[in-house]
Amino acid sequence: MTKVTFDRHASEIITQADLLRTQVKDADLAVPVRTCPGWSLGNLLRHVGGAHRWAEAVVRTRASGPVPHDQVDDVAGDDAADAAALAGWVAEGAARLAATLRDAGPDAPVWTPAPGGTAEFWARRMLFETVLHRADAAVAVGGPYILAADVALIGVGEWMEFTVLPQVYESEEHLRALLGPGRTVHFHATDADAGSADAGEWFVDLTGDAITTRRTHEKAAVAVRGPASALLLSLYQRESALAEGPEIIGDRALFEQWRETVSHWLRK
Repeated sequence: MTKVTFDRHASEIITQADLLRTQVKDADLAVPVRTCPGWSLGNLLRHVGGAHRWAEAVVRTRASGPVPHDQVDDVAGDDAADAAALAGWVAEGAARLAATLRDAGPDAPVWTPAPGGTAEFWARRMLFETVLHRADAAVAVGGPYILAADVALIGVGEWMEFTVLPQVYESEEHLRALLGPGRTVHFHATDADAGSADAGEWFVDLTGDAITTRRTHEKAAVAVRGPASALLLSLYQRESALAEGPEIIGDRALFEQWRETVSHWLRK
């Protein structure tokens, strides 16, 4: 990741948090969040603000090992409180995180729960923590959701990196259940820059002993096609935030099994 890209991610964390704040400014914090079963809107906002503060502490202290994440998991609070105040607290945490990331720089060594080991990982991961929970809020309050294609494409790319990691899967059995002859998935973002032949395209190969991905256009058992934002939200099972999801052609059950298996880890 170049420093320019890293700075863009840090800035986008603030932008997405501000959009989230606007989305919920007049909302009832007790409204249930359908895409996060069991959570209210207040729970969602406390989770996002806690996640930003947790990641900020990881980067600021240059943590060399796992850091307790109670502030991420403890989402209890007063849902009769003012939504604007809680949303402001979220925006404050996002700004603090962005500042700490910039102070550290992309190459600062720090603990990460997946390969990477630098602040670069946290800039991207916390960006999409915010992007996706903003979609949850949009569904909860019935508001519109728009995400720039270039941002969404980065999120799809992150998912493709995660899907090849053994630690993403609950067990070897869960991983092997995805593998088999003819089991392939093709993604095509229809609004990607057409400057190269593989722009906005990914091929996920589940036919071998391990999952692999490549940036190419190839015929697959199931094809998922649509705007980049629709691809990203469909991976995280949040396509209901959009007026229209992606087109899925072929073995839909394979796509749904694959995304559910990977997203289980990302939801932890």
